[in-house]
Amino acid sequence: MLVTIDPNSGFCFGVVYAIQVAERELFESGKLYCLGDIVHNNMEVNRLKEMGLVIIDHNDLSGLRDCKVMIRAHGEPPETYQVARKNNIHLVDASCPIVLNLQQEVRYGFKDMMAHNGQIVIYGKEGHAEVNALKGQTNGKAIVIGDESDLNKIDFTKPVRLYSQTTKSVNGFRKIVSMIETRMKEVDPLKEIDFQWNDSICRQVSNRSTLLKEFSTNYEVIIFVSGLKSSNGLVLYQVCKDINPNTYLVSEKEELRKSWFDGFNSVGVCGATSTPMWLMEAVGQQIREICKSDVSS
Repeated sequence: MLVTIDPNSGFCFGVVYAIQVAERELFESGKLYCLGDIVHNNMEVNRLKEMGLVIIDHNDLSGLRDCKVMIRAHGEPPETYQVARKNNIHLVDASCPIVLNLQQEVRYGFKDMMAHNGQIVIYGKEGHAEVNALKGQTNGKAIVIGDESDLNKIDFTKPVRLYSQTTKSVNGFRKIVSMIETRMKEVDPLKEIDFQWNDSICRQVSNRSTLLKEFSTNYEVIIFVSGLKSSNGLVLYQVCKDINPNTYLVSEKEELRKSWFDGFNSVGVCGATSTPMWLMEAVGQQIREICKSDVSS
């Protein structure tokens, strides 16, 4: 059997940068607090914990003093920086540059909408760390919509500025844009609508969909490796599943089942932007042992 590791899968540059920052700090001091999981992958988080990384939440942050705390790639709302200044906490900021730029855009958009009785709408997952940070730029007033069922949260008689979580689907975002535009026109067909949208989706993430579609057609079985907390991972897993029904989601090699490979001659191993390459390679190695075959990568 041929088992191939997808060379285009694995960490996006924002996650790579965050992990490099964490490793550097841990090498120097042996301990570093991190506000939330540094990446939505338990295996990678556990690896860094063994190096001295300590995962904390916002309640923990309020009780810390005179230490270093890392901000992960998802970014943080303004309140986090205020707590840090108050408690003399040195923030090691590893926010993704794309996320930081989006925060600035949302902040400017919010000021404009407050002056024109408008609304900030974010296409994203309610409660996601990146979305929480974006809402923080609007004093919590942004409207978060996950799909068309949430559209009724919007007042279509008022101006709208739409932004997107950076890891959402481009097609999904375009669909939401079209629906909001249609609903606003239906309110008063003779009135010019005040609707602007910002396509803030990271193309390094969104382009994975196209690459994974092609990858999934080349192998009889697809093993998609991702942490279950990764929204990006669940989206990309479904991309593979839609193309190749013989697609299975695992978070670690122990979840593999021999029956998945019976009667097949080729397996492709791929993963999310939060999946480390070393984990995909470990899964590939385990498949080799299960099927007693060599791994080509």
